[in-house]
Amino acid sequence: MMTPLSMNNSTVQALRKLLAQRSARHDDGRFVIEGPVSTAEAVAAGWNCLMQFVPEGSGVRIEGAGPVQELADGVFERVGSTKNPQAPLTVCEMPTASSADVLRDASFVVVLDQLNDPGNLGTILRSAEAAGADAVVLTPGSVDVYNPKVVRASASAIFHVPVVTATLEQVADAGLTLAGTTSHAFPGRSVVAHTAADLTGRVAIVMGNEAAGLPDEWNDEVGPIGLWLTIPHRGRTESLNVAMATTVLVFEVARQRT
Repeated sequence: MMTPLSMNNSTVQALRKLLAQRSARHDDGRFVIEGPVSTAEAVAAGWNCLMQFVPEGSGVRIEGAGPVQELADGVFERVGSTKNPQAPLTVCEMPTASSADVLRDASFVVVLDQLNDPGNLGTILRSAEAAGADAVVLTPGSVDVYNPKVVRASASAIFHVPVVTATLEQVADAGLTLAGTTSHAFPGRSVVAHTAADLTGRVAIVMGNEAAGLPDEWNDEVGPIGLWLTIPHRGRTESLNVAMATTVLVFEVARQRT
């Protein structure tokens, strides 16, 4: 008979670290998925799931997601990353595809430079996957894609679009044109409306940090950007949220390729 694990159990403590600590996730090469829908989606997409954790007496079991381990009364709720976590908490392996391999075969990627907010990243993953992007690239220093908030916000898109870490220079070296985004004109930048640009070739849509955007000193002559895009708008709002702007741009790329 299975013995439910207590809060002090070393396996439970390791699970807590995977949920709470970026370093623990990447040192172990594992992360945690929450809930039956996301777990089933990961299994269907071919991800390697290692173990399922459920509350004591729970009948939740996802076929193909690894053996099930019960947690003692009250432990599951304390371990989960949300107020009312859904079972199972499933430990999965991170994929091992290299950025060089992913970029070599890609014709349409989204690059996120120093993105900080987990919710924004999750939303962008949903939009990028829906628009048919081949990959999402995070530059070093960006939010962890395996943060539980990102995994939840992606609504399972994380299992269907490759996410790799690379510099902007590495993306450019792979032969993709870097299309930077700006909300207004800067000296030395030749800015074009997103609907007027030719986005049918091998292109990387580059989005900047939520607060700072892309560096002000980058222009047509300085920096890695080969094309500057803007989204025209009529209201008084200075700019769109980065996730909203990315959604507009990736679907314009998709429109031009249909």
